[in-house]
Amino acid sequence: MKAYAFVILFLITGCSTHGAHFVDAKPMSNDLLTSSVLSKPNWHHGAKNCSLSQQAPHDIYQHDESTFIIRQNKCLTFEAPFIYVLAGTKSVLVLDTGALDQDSSYNLYQELEKLLGKKHLSSKQLLVLHSHGHSDHFQGDWSFSGQKNVTVVNPEKQALHTFFEFDEWPNGEKTIDLGDRQITVLPTPGHQEESISLYDEKNKWLLTGDTLYPGYIYIKDWASYKNSIDKLAKFAKSHEVKAILGAHIEMKNKPKLYYPIGSTFQPDEAPLELHANHLYALNSVLKAQKSPEELVFDRFIIKPMSLFQKTLSNLIRWFSA
Repeated sequence: MKAYAFVILFLITGCSTHGAHFVDAKPMSNDLLTSSVLSKPNWHHGAKNCSLSQQAPHDIYQHDESTFIIRQNKCLTFEAPFIYVLAGTKSVLVLDTGALDQDSSYNLYQELEKLLGKKHLSSKQLLVLHSHGHSDHFQGDWSFSGQKNVTVVNPEKQALHTFFEFDEWPNGEKTIDLGDRQITVLPTPGHQEESISLYDEKNKWLLTGDTLYPGYIYIKDWASYKNSIDKLAKFAKSHEVKAILGAHIEMKNKPKLYYPIGSTFQPDEAPLELHANHLYALNSVLKAQKSPEELVFDRFIIKPMSLFQKTLSNLIRWFSA
């Protein structure tokens, strides 16, 4: 689904019949006291006048010698999605490729060559996965076309099932061995049918794409989403999770406030990181819900799609297949 189609879809159908439930912040009262695992306090957040902006196409954060987080420029794409690069001794995993397509002068593969070294990158297997099948997460796939030792798993049901050999999607989990670095793959549908989340054993990060991030999260399948959040909450209780890192930032740094869709300047945005306490609080509230309802938390908002939105989403999904 093209970005402009996504904008039209939610601008014209943003008003829903669902009421809003403002969630008490007490379960997350220690949120501001939680120390950050990222040494980058601020990301490039766009500009008042993008025509005058000289920010690079991507804002790059190197967490350690084998871990990078890339954010795309909001002046080039208001979605400004995050891309995760996790390197092991044998393979490199890229989660999402962003919203800049081949009309852009930006080439993600060439950027990886700069970050990891051209010789070093070409000596390893490169695996490209997607958190889900919305176009702001796979538009950069073109840059990997024709490259050696590269496997791109399309964000489609059949491709995921074939590659990971899931027998009963969305049940179960799979493990990827990058070489001295284990990645757990968890199916987490709800926001979108093929959504997945990854757990990085090395850094103890849970990478959740659009399933959970500091923003306004539309949910297509409420029942599936509840099950996915419950799955992630149970996983977090049995594994150390130092940070939950999603695919966007849309919330402001004041509780319950967010930047509207299409914003290209977010000077007061919230941190990227969420934590296990946010996941537990969300799971607790979802379990108590008898029907889909907008849930307004301090750090994120969960919004069920209307029937009209779901229908349009299915039509766009069908035409873009």
